[in-house]
Amino acid sequence: MTDSAVREPLIELRGICKSYNGKAVLDHVDLQLFHDEALVIVGPSGTGKSTILRIMCGLTEPDEGEVFVGGQKVSAGDAGNLSLQIAMVFQQAALFDSLTVEQNVGFMLYEHSKLPRKRIQELVQEKLKLVGLDPAIARQMPAELSGGQRKRVSFARAIMEDPANPDDDPQVILYDEPTAGLDPIASTVTEQLIRQLKDQGSCDSFVVITHQESTIRNTADRVVMLSQGKVRWQGTVPQIDTCDNPYVRQFFEGKTTGPIK
Repeated sequence: MTDSAVREPLIELRGICKSYNGKAVLDHVDLQLFHDEALVIVGPSGTGKSTILRIMCGLTEPDEGEVFVGGQKVSAGDAGNLSLQIAMVFQQAALFDSLTVEQNVGFMLYEHSKLPRKRIQELVQEKLKLVGLDPAIARQMPAELSGGQRKRVSFARAIMEDPANPDDDPQVILYDEPTAGLDPIASTVTEQLIRQLKDQGSCDSFVVITHQESTIRNTADRVVMLSQGKVRWQGTVPQIDTCDNPYVRQFFEGKTTGPIK
């Protein structure tokens, strides 16, 4: 019996089905995320990877199946009442264009805490440094930033917590295509940052959705291959190169023939 078999998952999906406009995107998917784990979900475009993230954090309700967060069964609408804190980093950073970097990163505290403005500004500066940004960037608008900078700002916002409420710290961070649209160097910097945030305790575990091989190899402890709405394979990064699973071989070798259509 493996260690993961005796642990209670932080997040568990059981028999998840989801369709859009009559097309099945997820077909009885079972998935688990454990404590202190870096999970990467891969697969071709349109196979339901982002939908899994939205279901995990309670933003989307499955058509069938059950979602457990911290051992508690949840459904859509429970996003603000989960038994553990989940932060999500969206593919396009999803910053508010009309707000400065400082206002974006500190948005949650400005809206929902009683902290004075000066203290929030200090916390924003701390988070910007944590993600490798010059605190002076706080005065800039999102339109003035590069793609890599916007990604980092979205990371800083995801790990922002209210020091008056220790339970507010994100325990799980969900990343949706965090390196999409970045050049190879910016991708590597972003991949290293994802690992660093976990290693330094900014989150307990994370899930990354990606189709970029460098992101898979640089961030994953465990990899799950999703195709045509089903989990086709899961294993470690070294096993990618040694397994004979036809879905894995076709995906990582970029072949046009095989089970992935």
